[in-house]
Amino acid sequence: MHDFLRPGRAPLYAREAAIATSHPLASAAGFEILAAGGNAVDAALAAVSVQCVVEPHMTGIGGDCFALYAPKGGPVIALNGSGRAPAGISAAKLREAGMKEIARTSPHAITVPGAISAWTRLHRDHGSMPLDRLFARAIDYAQNGYPVAPRVAQDWAAEAEILAGDAHASALFLPGGRAPRAGERHAQPRLGATLKVIAAKGAAAFYLGETAQKLVAHLNALGGAHTLDDFAEALEGAEYVTPIRSTYRGYDVYECPPNGQGVAALMILNILSGFDLSEGLPLADRVHLHAEATKLAYHQRDALVADPAHLPLPVETLLSAEFAANLRTRIDMARAKPPTLWNEPEHKDTIYLSVVDRDGNAISFINSIFHAFGSTRLEPETGIVLHSRGSSFNLREGHPNEIGPRKRPMHTIIPGMLAKNGRIVAPFGVMGGHYQAAGHAAFLSGLIDRGLDVQAAIDAPRAFAFDGVLEIEPTHGEPVLADLASRGHVLKPRAQPMGGGQAIVIDHDRGVLVAGSDQRKDGMALGF
Repeated sequence: MHDFLRPGRAPLYAREAAIATSHPLASAAGFEILAAGGNAVDAALAAVSVQCVVEPHMTGIGGDCFALYAPKGGPVIALNGSGRAPAGISAAKLREAGMKEIARTSPHAITVPGAISAWTRLHRDHGSMPLDRLFARAIDYAQNGYPVAPRVAQDWAAEAEILAGDAHASALFLPGGRAPRAGERHAQPRLGATLKVIAAKGAAAFYLGETAQKLVAHLNALGGAHTLDDFAEALEGAEYVTPIRSTYRGYDVYECPPNGQGVAALMILNILSGFDLSEGLPLADRVHLHAEATKLAYHQRDALVADPAHLPLPVETLLSAEFAANLRTRIDMARAKPPTLWNEPEHKDTIYLSVVDRDGNAISFINSIFHAFGSTRLEPETGIVLHSRGSSFNLREGHPNEIGPRKRPMHTIIPGMLAKNGRIVAPFGVMGGHYQAAGHAAFLSGLIDRGLDVQAAIDAPRAFAFDGVLEIEPTHGEPVLADLASRGHVLKPRAQPMGGGQAIVIDHDRGVLVAGSDQRKDGMALGF
């Protein structure tokens, strides 16, 4: 039960349909489509297109996308909308040039964006309204301006220095030499024009013809190896893949398979399934268990997760009971284990949304440009900011995630779907870069182990064992922090909130939807 004497939100209850996103204008756009008779896919596309305009630091059409879609009565469908490296890329040549890693602003960090291929594939197969109707709000906000939301303004200002390094990005995103403040209006008319063409002509308007020519010319001028053929091949690059699944306390948890890190979320849950995490467990014990399970699972992720064509171990092995039992034996409740060495770059910037429509169709949808404002490389005539996903490749010879021709990098963005007894229970997701897999496990443990409502499970204080420290939100309280420090955790209090999240629980017994949207962001849940 929500405590109305404390700051925070109560969950949303709706009868027929609901949407939860990290931005109020996106939630409103998706709600509008649902109210007009559109389905979950329609609403998701309307919402994400708005977010690509009003949250330009978090996502964009120059990024990537993953989705889990559960049509009522049908199996869960996974869609991989992540892009590939150019065919002409060579790790050996990059090493010979003296590169040790792929910087976020490098053209080699820009894989061919996969989002538009994924959007149009979903729309073609499962949408019900025309794209021009779905993109109408996004086009209007881009062409005529939108008020900058408070959390967006805060994050935007933090990126002013790196935006200033690209003349085109600086001109658009630092008007008057600074980031817009909360409540100020900002417009992206050239992005609006590009969205309008995509709405009329589909993915071909992005991957073929004039837009592709401009993007390739811009990337080549930066030193990229991209070609028109690379973009043409990406036109139908989004592909349906078989979701991976594990069970937790009788629930089925679905994730997208590698190259995403959903397998790490399932590994954490498999490890935690051997412990009692019910509401009576002291908070310090709970945080410690999550931290230790996370370090064990992420160690495997960093060593093994990559483009599925390059996986050294099958997913079935990573998710086996024997594998989880072996990892579980390494947890000492009294002491934190030595920190895991991390070799992947940090990345934070993603949007996630959940939708359930009046027919019971559910979608879990995530779209990302990787770092804040991606690579910061803006193609000026199209208004497209290009992501930096290729910076998660590495240059270590023989590593599964070594950059290579037409290869997909390891991805952190992961949508989730919860089911029980053959029925969908919740589309859910957590934003926050590396934290996402750990966040999935923490959210589900709150929902299932502790019996929290969906909003409380999202809002619960977060902690994350990362880079040799335990990052922790200060809402845990001093006694918990002291207990964790006594076990050997090196604590790093968070100055900023850790990620965000959205989820919609389908309460089949009562015939209602219960939705939540993270108070750490600007967004909200809406329904009817």
